[in-house]
Amino acid sequence: MTILDDAAAMADDITALRHSLHREPEIGYDLPRTQRKVLDALDGLPLEITLGEKLTSVTAVLRGGQPGPVVLLRGDMDALPVTEATGEPFTSLTDGAMHACGHDLHTAMLAGAARLLAARQSQLPGTVIFMFQPAEEGGAGARFMIDEGVLDAAGARPAAAYALHVSSGMHDHGVFSTRPGPALAASDAINVTVRGRGGHASRPHSSADPIPAACEMVTALHALVTRRFDVFDPVVVTVGSIHAGIARNVIPDEATFSATARSYSPESRARLREETIRLVQNIASAHGLTVEAEYLDGYPVTVNDAAEAAFATLTAAELFGADRATTAVHPLTGSEDFSFVLEQVPGAFIMLGACPPGIDPRTAPSNHSAIARFDDGVLADGAALYAELAVRRMTTV
Repeated sequence: MTILDDAAAMADDITALRHSLHREPEIGYDLPRTQRKVLDALDGLPLEITLGEKLTSVTAVLRGGQPGPVVLLRGDMDALPVTEATGEPFTSLTDGAMHACGHDLHTAMLAGAARLLAARQSQLPGTVIFMFQPAEEGGAGARFMIDEGVLDAAGARPAAAYALHVSSGMHDHGVFSTRPGPALAASDAINVTVRGRGGHASRPHSSADPIPAACEMVTALHALVTRRFDVFDPVVVTVGSIHAGIARNVIPDEATFSATARSYSPESRARLREETIRLVQNIASAHGLTVEAEYLDGYPVTVNDAAEAAFATLTAAELFGADRATTAVHPLTGSEDFSFVLEQVPGAFIMLGACPPGIDPRTAPSNHSAIARFDDGVLADGAALYAELAVRRMTTV
């Protein structure tokens, strides 16, 4: 029996685990029910298991019967603060929480891969680290797991690391997609507070109005992107929140706004940090106001190793057919904390189209939507690719 055959045979078990996880989503660092379900799924396998201290992570090490390299496989486990509206029979039972990004599929596929590889333990020429990670959605759970030793769990650093991520839209059903170099953007935050002097709205000359200055900053930041950065090394700045005042006839003392900043290279990221802060400071000064501005680093650029991305594409093509393995032309504008792993280990982040059959992925609700739906039909294939990548990478010199 091949890995693909064995994965197909356990498809019902992987699906049952995914549905169980989906019904009881948990958010952030503390996922006790999710952790328990993962441990139950791994029970009886020849794994060395370590639980996280600052977060409910699970690190499982499978040592093969022969010496060889270490390969890390990662699946994230946390949900989003979204109230589900899909109508699925296994819909979330927790108000305000939903697996809207498909992490329930990643967890179930990785648990399936652990079973597939454990059944082949004696033939494996190396070691596999299974990284079950909380807090990917903004919490940098990968960085916490690295700090707690996930990369050293096998006694030697991984030679390669791989992560799968499903999409409810964009990608065709069952198609694996990756690319060399930048795969996802860095994601940072800009928080600005413009301080003025409040007063009566009928006498603006006797006050120091922060609102026009804040509005000017917002439009100037958007212009900055198009006039100060190379279109072939793009950046994105989007102001998603702006607040000022409580009444139409009162000039407030301050105005605040927050923005997300995206970039695809360390150079552009550093320049974005410098120029955005300088811009808002200069505008505030021109208006005779003061400003507090901070640029907060979030997730770095997710950079795939070129050789590992090519290896992942070839593996998927040979396992499922050339029509189901593509090289993405452009990186995605989203971000991922698997980037922290790829800063230290060569590897690849791979997308998998999970849009339900019969729905056009180009118009389907996207990940993070309350009506995002993911097809169970990709679960066995995802588990098989995880396992196949590990086996082949162990035997690749």
